[in-house]
Amino acid sequence: MFCFQCSETMKGTGCTVKGVCGKEPEVANLQDLLIWILKGISYWGVRAREIGVTDVETGLYVAEGLFTTITNVDFDSESLGKKIERALEVRERIERLFKEGFRRKHGKDFDDSVPKACTWKLSGGLDVYEMKGAEVGVLDTSDEDVRSLRELLTYGLKGIAAYTDHAYILKHSDNSILDFLQEALAATLDDSRTVDDYVSLVLKAGEYAVKAMALLDEANTSSYGNPEITSVFTGTVEGPGILVSGHDLLDLEELLKQTEGKGINIYTHGEMLPANAYPGLKKYSHLKGNFGTSWYNQQKEFEEFQGPILMTT
Repeated sequence: MFCFQCSETMKGTGCTVKGVCGKEPEVANLQDLLIWILKGISYWGVRAREIGVTDVETGLYVAEGLFTTITNVDFDSESLGKKIERALEVRERIERLFKEGFRRKHGKDFDDSVPKACTWKLSGGLDVYEMKGAEVGVLDTSDEDVRSLRELLTYGLKGIAAYTDHAYILKHSDNSILDFLQEALAATLDDSRTVDDYVSLVLKAGEYAVKAMALLDEANTSSYGNPEITSVFTGTVEGPGILVSGHDLLDLEELLKQTEGKGINIYTHGEMLPANAYPGLKKYSHLKGNFGTSWYNQQKEFEEFQGPILMTT
């Protein structure tokens, strides 16, 4: 494995034996393979749009797949294996849609050469996926400057994907963001691109990150109101309780509805702390406050809580 996507990476250079975050090398390799296949999906998605073929389902899966590889979202090998299999299905589908459209438009079959990420498929399950992932990870790009910019771009795309995925869950959409995710991912397969090309794409990613944050802000505030300055109780009170961590406000809302009037107290943890400031969530009297501190203390604090914990993305 080689992973340097977070600021805590080993010695400030990269985790190569096991992630500081707890990520096992097998998981790192599976995530690298998933990203590589998403690049192949994105290549076909970009080519399809060039001839007027659009498919939102493909764009959403690319966003979901990118989100999956953010630190602590999914470190389960079996789950990642299923996502890889689904990615291969999505890639096959968008490739077929493109080739059918190409044939209709040009009256002939598409026969251009394409990157390997667009065609690779080998049965064998997790063992094969792990081995292939080890081949196509970060260090597959030899030029350090190009490698760094490709990874910087990819990590930015992961953040954009996370915000966009949460917004879509709340029924707010902007397909131009999904299109950019594919445009940028596909560009990382193009060895003809220069350092300047990738710098431009990184800057463009910054623009789309702002669009994604605005989209999610609109989704959150239209669903739960504008956050208000709020005093938040820290700790627990007597009685049964459930701790909720992560970012998904809809998951928290559904839990609050299901537990209302049942004598069960709800507490936020870590990144879920801001939920206490939204009028549409703090109106529930059994949302008691926040327990614990930041995510990196969660193992210790979850044990101290001594109750059920709901992890959201």
